[in-house]
Amino acid sequence: MPVPAGVELSPQGSQLAVGDTATVAYEVKQGEVGVLDLAVTRLEKTSFGKSFVGWDLDAGQQKSNPYFVRATVTNRGTTDLGGRRVPLYIVDGTNTLVEQTTFASAFPPCEPGTFPKKFPPGKSTEVCLVFLSPKKGALTAVSFRPTQEFDPITWTGYLQEPKPPKKSKGKGDKGGKGDKGDQAGQGSQG
Repeated sequence: MPVPAGVELSPQGSQLAVGDTATVAYEVKQGEVGVLDLAVTRLEKTSFGKSFVGWDLDAGQQKSNPYFVRATVTNRGTTDLGGRRVPLYIVDGTNTLVEQTTFASAFPPCEPGTFPKKFPPGKSTEVCLVFLSPKKGALTAVSFRPTQEFDPITWTGYLQEPKPPKKSKGKGDKGGKGDKGDQAGQGSQG
């Protein structure tokens, strides 16, 4: 996959900690390559009672575990990636990739889930992605895996309480620091 001169991609199969940056490339559409610096900055375990008040959820969604993944992304390529989805997934406790959940309208607890309308080369942005892990699934890692053949680049770290929304109209919920007891990707699977 052609990348701009001077850009060195992170090796496939890299295992990173939250806060680490990977440089990745993926085919946006035929003949168009996106190149990104991706840093997963925070993993948050939330609840429907906390973050989804007033949202209609179907039975399947209600049987899932909600997570927020925050990341900083820089466009290192030559393609404007404006409005596109961020190419990250979570890995659940059964080693299944879970795609991010998108909303038709604004979701203040965790937005934006896509790149800005214009995201030209050299631009950076912070994103928050919502994942509903089916069947009360876990978040064991965050994964960049653009194709089936690609050995994924993964991030693991501690799950924290969600940050309060920026434009909070609530009753001053401060959102705690993080509980160091629940770490994604560090449990033993026996």
